[in-house]
Parts: sequence; C-alpha cells; structure tokens
Amino acid sequence: MNRRQILRLLGSTAFAAAVAEQARAAAAIKPDGAAALLVIDVQNCFLPGGSLAVKDGEQVVPIINKVAKSFSNVVLTQDWHTPAHVSFASTHPGKKPFELVDLAYGKQVLWPDHCVQGTDGAALSKDLAIPQAELILRKGFHNDVDSYSAFTEADGKTSTGLAAYLNARGITTVFVAGLATDFCVAWTALDARKAGLDTYVIEDACRGIDTQGSLAKAWTDMAAAGVKRITSADIAA
Repeated sequence: MNRRQILRLLGSTAFAAAVAEQARAAAAIKPDGAAALLVIDVQNCFLPGGSLAVKDGEQVVPIINKVAKSFSNVVLTQDWHTPAHVSFASTHPGKKPFELVDLAYGKQVLWPDHCVQGTDGAALSKDLAIPQAELILRKGFHNDVDSYSAFTEADGKTSTGLAAYLNARGITTVFVAGLATDFCVAWTALDARKAGLDTYVIEDACRGIDTQGSLAKAWTDMAAAGVKRITSADIAA
C-alpha cells in the first residue's frame, strides 16, 4: 500500500467516524421541561454491605449523577418499610427470603428485612449528587402491602400520588434509573406507561436482582408495554 492509498484510507475512516458521531449526536435525546428523571431506591440496603444488596448496585450512582445533569425535573424514591413489614420473611414464621406467599393482593416475594423507616439502611446513598431533585417519594410504608412501583402499590389500586404530581407539573415523559431493574424499576416503568407517559429505562443506570428469571421477564414485559430501552449515552449532555 502506497502513501496515497494510506492517506485515502485514513481520510475515509475519519470521515466515516465523523458521520457516525454526527448521527449519534443528532439521535441523542435532549430532555426538556416536560421530562423527568425518576431515580428509584438508590438506598444503602440495596448497595454493597446492605441487607438486600444488588450486585454491582453502587455502579449506578456515578451514571445517575451524570445523567441527572441533563434534567431540570428529578424525583427520588425510597422504600420506607415499617418494622415487621408483611414483605419481610422474618414476619412469617418458618419462611425464608425469596420464598413466595399468598397475600390478600396476590403472590408476594418475601425479602430480608430492609429499608426500615428511619434506619441508615433506608437512607439514600450519600454519593448521590442531585441537588435539583424536587421530590423524595416514600413508598411501602403501609404495613400490610408491599410497594415496588413509584406509582401504585402492590395491591394494584393504592396510589402513591406520583402520577398526579407529574401531571400537575406538565410532565409527559419519564426516564427511569436505579434499583432493582427487575422489581422497582420495572414496575415503575410499567405503571408509567399505564399512566400514559412516554417511558424510557436507562439500562446502564440500573442493576437487577435476577431471581428465577425475573430480569429477562422484566425486560420482556417492559418491551411489550412500549417502554423504550436506552443507555446513558443516548441522552444528550
């Protein structure tokens, strides 16, 4: 290969890279005032050392902090359980974490005690840096019903009030990040669609528990509901 051919190749490679970069930039999503970032349950109990730690859960924090800079509207959620909550295995003699039980509202996964009101485990990660966040929404505080979704508790009818809040603020699109993908993130995204909101899940800003195929099922359910699956790179800085 002579010098002219090498220069031609380099030029074409650089041109292709430039075109690809322009296409990516053009396709990048730019959140506006009608968009909100929902940061789901980035709490100490779900981080390394916590009672219900999600594998690699700490890795979402810097990604969420970076993405949040693109949003003027941010909502943070917290699991906020009573002691001896109905979702805790310790509340059911002879039962172990991750077993299923039948409750008045259907099947319930039993969890290790976690995010008990007022404890350090229930606190949001100290490394979250989102000063513009406008609302911290607490869920799961009713003793006899669990709450994965930020919109509706596990009985499917008790509202958290988030849909009304977003509607009052003129929010029509939500981006969901946090812990865990296959439970609170997925249920939040599904309920956001039910509320008529355009919904995105930022995959690299989430981590899953993945018990008994729950992660694959969550992505399948979200896709069927029209939830869009993106990464943080798809959001314009």
